[in-house]
Amino acid sequence: MPFRAVMATAVAAVLLLSLAGCATDDWSAPRAEPTHIGAPAAGFAPETSPSPEATVTPADGSWHGVSPSPGYRVVLLTSGSDATTGVLNDAVEAWAADEQVSLRTVDAEDSDPIPAIVDAMDMKPDLIVSTGEALIDALALVTPNHLDVSFLVLGAELAEPTYNVTSVDWTGAGFRGEGLGSATHFDESSFTPERGDAAIRAGATAVLTGMTGVVLWID
Repeated sequence: MPFRAVMATAVAAVLLLSLAGCATDDWSAPRAEPTHIGAPAAGFAPETSPSPEATVTPADGSWHGVSPSPGYRVVLLTSGSDATTGVLNDAVEAWAADEQVSLRTVDAEDSDPIPAIVDAMDMKPDLIVSTGEALIDALALVTPNHLDVSFLVLGAELAEPTYNVTSVDWTGAGFRGEGLGSATHFDESSFTPERGDAAIRAGATAVLTGMTGVVLWID
């Protein structure tokens, strides 16, 4: 085959692959209802269903083995350039790549994060994952009025979450909003890549299996 013909064929193949990738990431396209694959191990959930706002301490690693169905739509809603938020964002991005999650990111302004929260909801994702303490007070105002939207908060929690808000905390994290402080003494060094990975996987497992409106404690 002549060189020009070979090059044309190669370019066409690349374009087709690019278009296919865009199509699979088109959130306006119809699709099947997302599900979860697998089941958590024993010790993930308590024997009786936890009450709203309860703190649940799953067995270490019991969240492994649960994955969202491919194409699960997630918005990473983030605020702040601090190292702790960066660790959590990296963990969410790595989890999304590993689990074939369709991920989009919305950066919120610290001064007024509510417009960013609205933008994230308008995308109609399956789940909004929140990182950054500056979002907590705004989420406390917005989430009770949008019970059809699922939120997962990493490294912090809402003082009075509704059933659509799930949080993951550990010793060294647990910010609950201005004037409320943290559930524990803040420790930046507790925000490790391993802790971030555990937080997103445990939290996603809880949401996917219907154990929402609680705080997961992953010490």
